[in-house]
Amino acid sequence: MRWFKPGQDFDFMGKRPYFVGASLVFMLMSAVLLFVPGIRYGTDFKGGTEVEIAFQKPVEAGALRRAVQRVGFSSPDVVAVTGADVPHVFLIRVQEVTALSEEQKKAIQSALCLVDDRGKPPREGCAEEQRVEEVKFSPGGDKVSARYSKDPCGPAQGNEACPPRADIAGQLGNIAGIKLRRGAGNPVVQNPRDHKVEFFLESRADQIVNGLRQELGEDTVPADPRRAEWIGPKAGKQLRDAALISIAISLLAIMVYVAFRFDMRFAPGGVIALFHDVLIAVGANVLTGREVSLSTVAALLTIVGYSINDTVIVYDRIRENLGKQRKMNFLQVINRSITEMFDRTIRTSSTVVVCLIPFMFLGTGAIKDFAFTMQVGVIFGTYSSIYIASPITEWIDRAFFGAKLRKRRRARRRRTATEQPEGAV
Repeated sequence: MRWFKPGQDFDFMGKRPYFVGASLVFMLMSAVLLFVPGIRYGTDFKGGTEVEIAFQKPVEAGALRRAVQRVGFSSPDVVAVTGADVPHVFLIRVQEVTALSEEQKKAIQSALCLVDDRGKPPREGCAEEQRVEEVKFSPGGDKVSARYSKDPCGPAQGNEACPPRADIAGQLGNIAGIKLRRGAGNPVVQNPRDHKVEFFLESRADQIVNGLRQELGEDTVPADPRRAEWIGPKAGKQLRDAALISIAISLLAIMVYVAFRFDMRFAPGGVIALFHDVLIAVGANVLTGREVSLSTVAALLTIVGYSINDTVIVYDRIRENLGKQRKMNFLQVINRSITEMFDRTIRTSSTVVVCLIPFMFLGTGAIKDFAFTMQVGVIFGTYSSIYIASPITEWIDRAFFGAKLRKRRRARRRRTATEQPEGAV
């Protein structure tokens, strides 16, 4: 497949004012979308709890959202997961996380009769067999480990499934927002020799599922979700900052690479083209109401790699033609180079776009978002190699290198004229 006949040059650079103007409009629109309505960060970046439930009966998204609100969660996001192997699957996201507050931790320690350094219990009514020497909380806040002063199993010693002497469920019953997770293996003696007991509290995911079972019926809501994840706001902010830093470092490293491989005429155009691609890809996600998550960042970094690869191939042909086509000016060399590479660029990009289409329609959640971001990035990455990177390189050459080149050529001609022998014609 050839778009142009051998030796035929298409005037790509002659059309650059229109395409550069269109790119400026797209970039301006994307920049505005970053603030209005703004980026919708996923649970990865803003923190919260995400639960995926396969309902046993058909459920409407609006009714499900209202049921989650009645359970006690404000502003839930309810998204139908299409294309799943199980029907009636919904993804529920809430801003609340399982992490325990300092007040709740202190209340649990007091309820479990945690003794101080002198062995004194925190309150009256703590029997000797109920006293705990150490309490540890998991980072997620849904698991608590307690080391008792004496053997918690008593006569049942040696049986790891024996219940502890202390009625943990009764001790925690008066603490707001704290409830023991249902299940026969909770609590459990984790280490009889050290008198260590572990028990699990109801997480936000458990509260959502249990609340929906009460609201919608046990015949509609299963006992357990298909998937439950959570991340705290602090960790989400750290992930968001790390994602931005990774993209910035990749752009800087690529600029240094292009500058060393070619020269400084080429590096700015390549980096601006990458910034153009990333900004428009993020703007497309905001425009379509998609969340920006870790999968989106992975797609953006992939776009950066794909786009610079396409740009470097065009740059390499430009550098090659600069040595071969000495009678052409720089603008003509760019047109010749892009024309020669156009067939290869279109074939490569079309193959990637076609391969991503099934993921957009048949994939789930994060896969769809990744494929959509990649589609936008590949299309604009191919376009930017021609109408962003190349025009900027031509402008830099004309503005900063053209005058020096012309000066060197004039000096060379003067030296040639002075070195001619006397009487030469």
